[in-house]
Amino acid sequence: MQWGEFEPKPWEETDIDIKISHCGICGSDLHTLRSGWVVRVGSQVKHLALGDRVGVGAQSDSCCSRMGKPCEACESGQENYCPNKHVGTYNGVYLNGGKSYGGYATYNRVPARFAVKIPEGISSAEAAPMLCGGVTTYAPLKHHGAGPGKTVGIVGLGGLGHFGVMWAKALGADKVVVISRTNAKKEDALKMGADEFIATAEDPKWGKTHANTIDLIVCTVSQTDMPVQDYFNLLKFDGVFVQVGLPDDGFPTFQQKPLIFKRIKITGSLIGSPDDIREMFDLALAKGVKPWISTIPMKDANQAIVDFEKGAPRYRFVLENEPEAKASL
Repeated sequence: MQWGEFEPKPWEETDIDIKISHCGICGSDLHTLRSGWVVRVGSQVKHLALGDRVGVGAQSDSCCSRMGKPCEACESGQENYCPNKHVGTYNGVYLNGGKSYGGYATYNRVPARFAVKIPEGISSAEAAPMLCGGVTTYAPLKHHGAGPGKTVGIVGLGGLGHFGVMWAKALGADKVVVISRTNAKKEDALKMGADEFIATAEDPKWGKTHANTIDLIVCTVSQTDMPVQDYFNLLKFDGVFVQVGLPDDGFPTFQQKPLIFKRIKITGSLIGSPDDIREMFDLALAKGVKPWISTIPMKDANQAIVDFEKGAPRYRFVLENEPEAKASL
């Protein structure tokens, strides 16, 4: 990447301009999640003011604004599932024709509807990775009833998975089980709040030992060869398997027997809405949830991406703009 100027979307009175302080790095969208201060507010924006600290997730527009009657998803506060116009915070095209360029920058402009106030008590560096990786795991856990009386499984302990463990615990799940290939991250998982750790490559009997013990599994990994059949066997009757990782070559094939004989459900989940992000921030404040992050100067973004691809984060990289300074990539 090289540092350069860009033209923001044409200004509309429903927009805000943000001076970016922090931007998280995510595996699926390396330019999206960001936090900063509001430095310009459109005349039609009522919920934000100059100087507010705000965050924008992986989506920054939908059909809810200027396409006539909003779709059912937008009208119900689930803009992330808008079937008509889902504008990513980077590499997208807004309804007025402007382009979205994401958070590897000093400033950005977005429709105010998709900017969420960051509460006092959550730092901007902590908020940045919550805006994508955080809400990607919070939303399905909340939607599928993670809480008291439930055992929750989290497949994969990376950037997404570490959030999943902490949200499941914060939501009050009776037991949180991490499922990984080896025990390399077991100590970290327990510190995050996990009650149990399954290392599939090191315990040949893991499938039988833990069969029918989990109510809800959120799978954060993206391998096409992951043992989904064995994951399904971990689920209790009426259990739910939620896929949030996106395998490049498609979801693995599987036998339908568990679907029929245990009535399990296989589903997916896509990031989160602005309302989901607000709820997530409230939970983080109430339960003291803090992501495991490493902050890196924005000028070192290229090296950070290289390190990210090598699996170096423990467990989220956050790029930080130097105050009043222009980064040099």
